[in-house]
Amino acid sequence: MAEGRVYNFSAGPSQMPLEVLEEIQREMVNYKGCGMSVMEMSHRGKEFMGIANQAEKDLRDIFGVPSDYKVMMSQGGATLMFSSIPLNMLGTKGKGDYLVTGQWGEKALKECNKYGTGQAACNSKSTKFTTIPKPSEWKLDPEAAFAHYCDNETVNGVEWGYTPDVGNVPLVADMSSNFCSRPIDVSKHAVVYAGIQKNLGPSGMAVSFIRPDFVDGKNEAKICPTYCSWKTTVDAESMYNTPACFTMYAMAEYLKYTKKIGGVAYWAEQSDKKAGMLYGAIEGSDGFYQCPVAKDARSRMNVPFTIMGGDEVIEKKFLAEAQKQKLFQLAGHRSVGGCRASLYNGMPIEGVSVLTDFMKSFMDENRK
Repeated sequence: MAEGRVYNFSAGPSQMPLEVLEEIQREMVNYKGCGMSVMEMSHRGKEFMGIANQAEKDLRDIFGVPSDYKVMMSQGGATLMFSSIPLNMLGTKGKGDYLVTGQWGEKALKECNKYGTGQAACNSKSTKFTTIPKPSEWKLDPEAAFAHYCDNETVNGVEWGYTPDVGNVPLVADMSSNFCSRPIDVSKHAVVYAGIQKNLGPSGMAVSFIRPDFVDGKNEAKICPTYCSWKTTVDAESMYNTPACFTMYAMAEYLKYTKKIGGVAYWAEQSDKKAGMLYGAIEGSDGFYQCPVAKDARSRMNVPFTIMGGDEVIEKKFLAEAQKQKLFQLAGHRSVGGCRASLYNGMPIEGVSVLTDFMKSFMDENRK
């Protein structure tokens, strides 16, 4: 670990692999001898076009994107995609289904209602977003323009263990916080989108894989801003305007590193190990630590937990003492409270090991 660096359990932007950061550092001032930083060069020049083209190729290779699907790189992150989805997909149907299992799914649904009708096919808010409702409980509309789900809810620590079956309705997935942590069957989806600041780079950009029938403009709303138009963006190869150049470059380096170490399969193996270690520490604490999420819906990426039944004084003490062990950003989301550890790709196993060792010693010292 580089001198002075800490274990950063932030929910995003998140810790990145040191190897990727060091490569970016090496090329910061003079990218491959061209005399310029990536931050300074024209996005139309051959150097940057080479970066962008390789990034798309690596995205297709790593995620097994079908050849007819379009790869789109857009600014605004997943939150702007909440608007872009209804603006590009509602068409004449005017309504979309949402499988709501957390706060991000809830926000996506709210955004849809600005441009059409967003329908909650299920909503686990009554359980404080700690479960995923069974398919038998869903109320899907076969006439919906699309069905949307958030594959991993960052705030609430809920993750889908399977791809929802919504029949013939086009399926849309927000994969922002577990993107690149396990394989994706892109072909089962009409759209997969993800903000990359969790598992694939710094903030500032979203990546989308879009089925060709949704980039031809036929379902695009008349009020759709040019900047949200998928047809416009895809036709311009994600360069209708100046893209988030440095973010795209950093992602490109992360993709190269991912290929080098074994692709998504490697990250999936690491994710399972890290999550197993942390949930094991929680379950083995005899109630000192507790995770509120149902076991069959627990996220491998974001692990919320309380201490001594949610004792705020002891949790504050835990967070303060954790920093002495270089364990940072362990506070839960402000809307939920408690603690939360995010185990994204950039978090090494040794960081989780330091955390679980600390949790055990803290428990031994503070158990009443």
